Amino acid sequence: MCELVARTGRLQQRYKDGSRLVAGCIPFRYINSDENDSNGSGKVVQVLMISSSSGPGLLFPKGGWENDETVKEAAVREAVEEAGVRGILMDFLGDYEFKSKTHQDECSPEGLCKAAMYALYVKEELETWPEQKTRTRTWLTIGEAVENCRHAWMKDALVDGFCKWHKEKIGKGDED
Repeated sequence: MCELVARTGRLQQRYKDGSRLVAGCIPFRYINSDENDSNGSGKVVQVLMISSSSGPGLLFPKGGWENDETVKEAAVREAVEEAGVRGILMDFLGDYEFKSKTHQDECSPEGLCKAAMYALYVKEELETWPEQKTRTRTWLTIGEAVENCRHAWMKDALVDGFCKWHKEKIGKGDED
């Protein structure tokens, strides 16, 4: 069995206009519900969040976009490294800007970051993954995720990005 290892360091990081470029995703799945939802399917959407390695609150998997990968490859890699999930990377949800307190460096002295976020339909939860000793994963409803989200920009990505995207996809009948 090949053991997965998380990438570390800043040598391969991408920067643009003083911001560190980040890629991430909102992992999601459907579970059956006893009650019909608004579209009558009886399915509920859950999103996967992970614990932060630097304090309270929950996060979506995200991390630095490196020079040797596409932004989509980076988003998929972060889902595996931080959350231990694989699936189908779906649509781009948007770019979200934030200021990192922990990742200030010579290329981004202000700690500015720009995160490209995607929807990831989870097909597999790995039993072992690179950051399992420092992170726990939790499946939540959208409402629970909004309440527990650590960062305002991630709430925006969930509500203004994922929820709007999901409503459009379901409305078009593109659930699968």
